[in-house]
Amino acid sequence: MSASPSPADSAHQSESRRFATGRQFEIRRDDALAVITELAAGLRLYSRGGVQLTESYSDDQIPPGATGITLAPWANRVEDGVWYLEGKKQQLDITEASRNNASHGLLRNTGYALVDESEFSVTLEATVFPQHGYPFLLRHHVRYELDQNLDLRVSQTLINDSHSRAPFVLGAHPYLRLGDVAPEDLILTVHAGTRLVADERLIPRSTAPADGQFDFSGGSAVGELLVDVALTDLTFDGGLARHTLSAPDGRTVSLEQDENCGYVHVFVTDTFPGRSKAVALEPMTGPANAFNSGDGLRWLEPGEAFSMTWGITASL
Repeated sequence: MSASPSPADSAHQSESRRFATGRQFEIRRDDALAVITELAAGLRLYSRGGVQLTESYSDDQIPPGATGITLAPWANRVEDGVWYLEGKKQQLDITEASRNNASHGLLRNTGYALVDESEFSVTLEATVFPQHGYPFLLRHHVRYELDQNLDLRVSQTLINDSHSRAPFVLGAHPYLRLGDVAPEDLILTVHAGTRLVADERLIPRSTAPADGQFDFSGGSAVGELLVDVALTDLTFDGGLARHTLSAPDGRTVSLEQDENCGYVHVFVTDTFPGRSKAVALEPMTGPANAFNSGDGLRWLEPGEAFSMTWGITASL
């Protein structure tokens, strides 16, 4: 006979049923707040002093446009869901039917388990089980922390529990905003030397300098942008690359990523629910279709772990 659930377990189950994204983990420090979801270990909200610094969504929604989710064991897309392992064809499930791609990894619809929770941090973990198209056993470990400066720091670690080495790309999909400032009034700044030139299915086919409309180094008005592009050859200062949204009053919000994240995907869209424009800045260790191109692709040996870190800072 199975044991009855404890009162605490029952309370958590009851709480989770009220949210399409499962249990909500709140961490607070002074006037900073981050809300992390059980589903996809996603960032549902980060705010400072009541100023909303990420896009969010209602209790009964799953993350629109993949808002805030973490991505493993690949970020972005695999063309036709097909890649080859030691000459043997691997077929992943097609999860982006409109472009016939396997999109955003294997954990976007998975609930993560709580590993550790403290006053200023929370750590969640989920397992990638061996399956058709990806015959490996991995764990994805995600830690969110509000630091002493009230900045949000995120560490994503992939651990290979398989008996053979496994390919991977890690990433995340946060959308940044600056409170109630109209998106059209924001200025986007990204320092990158190279863009990946993609086809109509958003699969990179070549590279080119990040110039013209893809040169965001001097600041580009969000109101004039509709882009979906991966950039690399990022400028790192003190081990971090920084991408910033600036308001006319001088306030800023920035995404930072470490040198293990050599790519950032810039997605400015006019289809985000309830917003005239929304800006996703996605830190990635590799670009779309890395399983086939090899660009940015890493391999984990059995028992090995790999970590990437990123974060969100603000000047308010």
